[in-house]
Amino acid sequence: MSSNNGNGKQGEVLAFDYRFTLADGKVKEFHVELDKETLCLRLPKKEIYPDWTRLSHQQCANCPLKEKDSPHCPIAKNLVDVIEFFKDAISHERARVEITSESRTCSKETSLQDGISSLVGIVMVTSGCPIMDKLKPMVKAHLPFAGGEETMYRAISMYLLAQYFTYKRGAAPDWDLNNLAKIYEAVRVVNKSFCRRLASTCVQDASLNAVIHLDCFADRTAFSLEEKQLGTFERLFDAYFKSGE
Repeated sequence: MSSNNGNGKQGEVLAFDYRFTLADGKVKEFHVELDKETLCLRLPKKEIYPDWTRLSHQQCANCPLKEKDSPHCPIAKNLVDVIEFFKDAISHERARVEITSESRTCSKETSLQDGISSLVGIVMVTSGCPIMDKLKPMVKAHLPFAGGEETMYRAISMYLLAQYFTYKRGAAPDWDLNNLAKIYEAVRVVNKSFCRRLASTCVQDASLNAVIHLDCFADRTAFSLEEKQLGTFERLFDAYFKSGE
């Protein structure tokens, strides 16, 4: 993450600017720039990455990548600046977090782990991790500081849109959401492994708990799908069920 260098032409990028104002008055900004068509993170390569970013370091059990092709974990190498800045930060420290995109600005007085979690979440799904790629379309409608129910609603909506496109391509769609819970179980493996990766760096708990915070959302979504606890959402669509309309 860095300040906008102006290389992208108007309309080619989707950008999010995160501004953290800490309790001591220190201000830190992170510029997240994505390719607008692919939603892939656009970030300059570093000459040297720390050892904890190596693919083989606490590699996820379900990671399909090979070290000869990808020497570094794509998520880890793109989070170096975030982890480095917040390495001494404590989860419950307060901060004013302001997030600006082309559509809106959101701000919240919150804990550092809450603010970092929103930033880390975008980077994790846009870095090129084959497991997290399945969640990347959600970034198109990024909702900072979303609650668990909001996140689940967006995740299900995203997945059903994916099934529509699957159907349009002539393949069999999964209208019953059978595989969505499996996607989130795989995401949870990544989250837990990344927590172990961070713990090995001896950072304080703000960044670590930011990932745990994301994992709680993933766990809730997977559990709700497995238990078919979607009745709350179903009641919102009563207008669609009226006979003859």
